[in-house]
Amino acid sequence: MQLSTFQDSFSAALLSPAVDAPWLSALESQPGFAVYRNTVLKGCIDALQANYPTVCQLVGDDWFRAAAAVFARAQPPRNGLLVSYGEGFADFLAGFAPAAELPYLSAVARLDRCWTECHLAADATAVDRQWLAQQTPDTLPQASLRPHPAARWAWCEEHPAYALWQSHREGLHPNEALEWTGDGALLTRPHAEVVWRPLSRAGVAFLDACGEGHTLEAAATSALNAEPTADFAALINTLLDAGALIPTDLPTDSRTG
Repeated sequence: MQLSTFQDSFSAALLSPAVDAPWLSALESQPGFAVYRNTVLKGCIDALQANYPTVCQLVGDDWFRAAAAVFARAQPPRNGLLVSYGEGFADFLAGFAPAAELPYLSAVARLDRCWTECHLAADATAVDRQWLAQQTPDTLPQASLRPHPAARWAWCEEHPAYALWQSHREGLHPNEALEWTGDGALLTRPHAEVVWRPLSRAGVAFLDACGEGHTLEAAATSALNAEPTADFAALINTLLDAGALIPTDLPTDSRTG
């Protein structure tokens, strides 16, 4: 047996019963293996709970850990960096039958994931108003910017996912019921900490277009097509304040934390 085959089979058996591997079945019968399996599964569940705190607040510890165990068995970690574990958890929740009565849960999970990705992303220097002031009226429309590597944005059409996420992240308890309409979010890391703010449909469309490499003129058109009544000047100010944009030719620095 090749070492890689042994390692793959052993890893798979840690999260589910061994299949077509008699030698692993014998190993599974040992009490020590059961302890090891429980420890590995608990580590996965603990990591998911740390990476999706808002989801956990919404459903409670018991529900969350039961769902996390199902996910961990189906999608075990690909490496030992558990701080980034759970990339597919939002999609999992969208198809998880016990979550059917909580249709907003997967959208909230995506925002938890946005926070993790924002925290772990590369550093870069964002453009500011000085950069904007240096552009001429003739060249600005054809200039292009791209989203900051730490910027993450999302739009939920049917549920106030950002309002739910924000209220739990910030420990808020609104006195009035949320207006049950779609909303958007922008997460950035202009300095050392992740920050967040609401984002309009136009803002989402603008960042999507910048991410696809379009010029500012084309990105502005996309924004106004998505939301014709949008205040484009106010949107640009929001994105600059958030540190959400960088020049297309600006290199980024790797980030390991």
